[in-house]
Amino acid sequence: MQPPISPSTGGAPSFSRPVRQVYSHYKQQDFQVWKTLFDRQIALLKPLVSQAYLEALERVRFSADRIPDFAEVDRLLAPLTGWKLKVVPNISPQKEFFEHLANKRFTATCWLRTMEQLDYIEEPDMFHDVFAHVPLLSNKAYTDFFAGIGAIALRHIHDPVAIEKLGRLYWFTIEFGLIREAGTLKIYGAGIISSKGETEHCLAKGPVHKPFDVATIFGTPFRTDIFQETYFIIDSFDQLEAALPEVERLLAGN
Repeated sequence: MQPPISPSTGGAPSFSRPVRQVYSHYKQQDFQVWKTLFDRQIALLKPLVSQAYLEALERVRFSADRIPDFAEVDRLLAPLTGWKLKVVPNISPQKEFFEHLANKRFTATCWLRTMEQLDYIEEPDMFHDVFAHVPLLSNKAYTDFFAGIGAIALRHIHDPVAIEKLGRLYWFTIEFGLIREAGTLKIYGAGIISSKGETEHCLAKGPVHKPFDVATIFGTPFRTDIFQETYFIIDSFDQLEAALPEVERLLAGN
């Protein structure tokens, strides 16, 4: 789920979205959308995405032929990291979003875009939330960092400067992060994983690639309406988790 801490998050849609997953409500078009997007992205991602993501995809048993059942995903995640999915209709309010993160709950929509919206949709739908984010919820170091952001944000929830900085950290890691594996740049950010265009763009020669550094990320603004101009590179998910004390220290110096 895109965090409610970016410069432009948009408002709630003019029509209601589901607040719980009822699997029998999915129609044939939904299965076709999931399969089309899954097959297309996997073909594109396999040589470019983190091996950790591909292994995680197997752990949560995602496939092109079946929309994920959230109850089943919860059962698979329980012994691995203890995380659960929490259905939300759209982007959550700040405090609610961070409370869910801090308590190992990932907020996700359960509706899918239409065939006419395959290449672009303004709201985060289930393909972004679930295909892109959920597999790595089976990775402990990744989820410890994820939960850590939520816990830190709750301690600074009334400080807009701190929340903006945490939004940048989330954006340049969870959403648009790159990782170096065996000397090669790979993708792990969900905003890239769910986007054909961003996948093709992020490893090209145009964007700036920088080593992960909390202070630099805190000082780097971003836009939500264009392909990213800057990407930050981690060496491992353990590096993210290990950075949490520095995040706290730098925020305390606001």
